[in-house]
Order: sequence, then structure tokens, then C-alpha cells
Amino acid sequence: MTNRHVPQRLAILISGAGSTMRAVLDAAQADEHYGAQPVVVISDKPDAAGLAIAASAGVPTEVVNVADFPDREAWNQALAATIARYEPDLVLCAGFMRILGAPVLEVFGGRIINTHPALLPSFPGAHAVRDAIAHGVKVTGCTVMMVDAGVDTGPIIAQAVVEVRDNDTQDSLHDRIKAVERDLVATTVGRMAREGWTINGRRVELGGRD
Repeated sequence: MTNRHVPQRLAILISGAGSTMRAVLDAAQADEHYGAQPVVVISDKPDAAGLAIAASAGVPTEVVNVADFPDREAWNQALAATIARYEPDLVLCAGFMRILGAPVLEVFGGRIINTHPALLPSFPGAHAVRDAIAHGVKVTGCTVMMVDAGVDTGPIIAQAVVEVRDNDTQDSLHDRIKAVERDLVATTVGRMAREGWTINGRRVELGGRD
């Protein structure tokens, strides 16, 4: 069992502004006992604003652009190889807008984390906030889960609730969800790094690291 005092190496995948990534970087820099050490930020888009944020924080960056490869399989293989060079213990999809294929899942399965702006299994997919409002729910929220071969189908690690207000628009609700989501992701990554985790079927249990 890995010693809890050794920081766990964390690779972060992004596609855009990197606000969730920044929350994790800030948490790691603010607390020497956070447990996770970001070792690389990888984007599928060369113009992702989060790359500059990562570089300014002293974290190495990489770009694996889908347009540079003949097909999605080749891209997935290149992404897996790029992640592997940094030997991460955890991989975080922080606003990464691509579905990870078999080459990545075969190497890093069971240690890839993603986040979703709804309380899964409700409202999976790309329009979770819109769908929550359309269904008239009174609460929604965000989910941190393990990544598997499906879309938003992996075992759930943590969730947080956000109230849906009568006057909410999709943008106003999404903004409140994102604020909660950033904190939940940063907290969950730190706990997993410090405490370890076990996947038992659909359940993810934190703890057990010596």
C-alpha cells in the first residue's frame, strides 16, 4: 500500500478555460498535505486557455490534438502514451470534452475521475443543466465519478446538491453548479490521494491507504 505521505501524481485533462483544473492547482499549492501533486495538464485543443494557467503555475503542459491524427483510435493511443510518460496515480478529466477510448481505459481504468453537472444517474449527457430545468426538478447538483467505457455511467465517488430556483435560467443554474462542482472536485481528489480508494461494483469507498 502506498504511503499516504507521498503525494500521488495527478494528470489533468482539459479542453477549455480550466476553472476546475485551477481549483485543484490552487488546493495543491495552498496545502502541503493536500495529497495530490499535479504533474501535467493535457489538452485536446492547442488554444485552451487553461494551458496558460497551468504553465503559470509551473505545471508541464501537453497538447494532443485530434486534428493531428488520422482517426480517433490513433488519437486515443497518443493520448494514452502522453499520459503514461508522466506516470500518474490519478487522472482527472476537468472539463475534458472527449470520450476516452480503450487505449486510455485499458492502462488507467479504475483511476480516471470525471465530473458532471447533475446528480447522476439523473440527466446524463451533454445537456444536463437544460434537462434538469425542463423536468422541473427542485434540486440538482454535481457528481464526481470514475470513468468507464460508457457516458456518465461510472461508479459515483461524491455528489453535492444545488437548489433549482424558480427564476433560474440555464446559465444561472449552471454557474451555481460550477461553483459547487469546483470545490467538490478539489476536495474529492485530495481525499482520494490522501486516503486511497476501493471500487466495489457500483460503490467507491474512500480510505484504506496506510
